[in-house]
Amino acid sequence: MSTFRVRRRIEIDAGHRIMTHGSKCRNLHGHRYVVEVECEASHLHPSGEQTDMVVDFGFLKDEMMRLIDAPCDHGFIAASADADLLALFAPEDGGEEWVKAIRATVAADGAALTTETRMGTKLYVVPFQPTAECLAKHWFEVLVAPVRKRSDATARLVAVRVWETPNCMAEYAPA
Repeated sequence: MSTFRVRRRIEIDAGHRIMTHGSKCRNLHGHRYVVEVECEASHLHPSGEQTDMVVDFGFLKDEMMRLIDAPCDHGFIAASADADLLALFAPEDGGEEWVKAIRATVAADGAALTTETRMGTKLYVVPFQPTAECLAKHWFEVLVAPVRKRSDATARLVAVRVWETPNCMAEYAPA
């Protein structure tokens, strides 16, 4: 059976830290992340605005910008378990309640986005350490349904790749 595949990339700038890392990644630092999604289909759209396409690249970009760029670009990605880091971002008044509310949102929604931080900066909190591997899986999970919907169920999201550096990439592709 033939398969058509398309890929779309975006780039974002974001900070993070890996709280349990035994070396320098334990420190606050940032990356110019490159995020690539790959979709496939056994057939192309037969009609409409996506005629002869797996999924329109513009639609794919729209969803990536909405679900990855908007919450994460020029922000900080933090693990909900990283108490020391969350304390740095917590407002001076009511920090403990703020952390509880963030963690509750993460537990309910899978992530929390806020700018209600001590410095008014963007913070995206996730229920895992923000490694490239875990971010690839997370972004796959948030993109899978919108990609299916935007492609009228023609396209299937098959992989998300996250480069932290030009030499280091992680991929998530469920079996």
